[in-house]
Amino acid sequence: MSQEDFEAAVGEGLDLIPPELARHIDNVVVLVEDDPPAEVGDADLLGLYEGTPLTERGEWWAAGSLPDRITIYRNPTLRFCESADEVAEEVAVTVIHEIAHHFGIDDQRLHELGWG
Repeated sequence: MSQEDFEAAVGEGLDLIPPELARHIDNVVVLVEDDPPAEVGDADLLGLYEGTPLTERGEWWAAGSLPDRITIYRNPTLRFCESADEVAEEVAVTVIHEIAHHFGIDDQRLHELGWG
């Protein structure tokens, strides 16, 4: 799958976020990178949320805070999936999973909800 097609799949995953939730996403950038950084220590990582969840933001947060980052990793996703349809589905799950972290939902709860 080309970089452009993968980025389009990420966009389609973002489009799945219900508008009533999307309007609450605050100061977040979504990026696509080929591979997770070595310091993460997991070459099979599909996505990563870096930032301060909405549930942890206080008055201090708005003063010069950089945007939260959600990064979706292309190569691990392509290794994990066997078809373009699987890639699209997995990207959508990963995007939703990382957005949920922005809302303060942890991995345990995401697994309980079927988004793990």
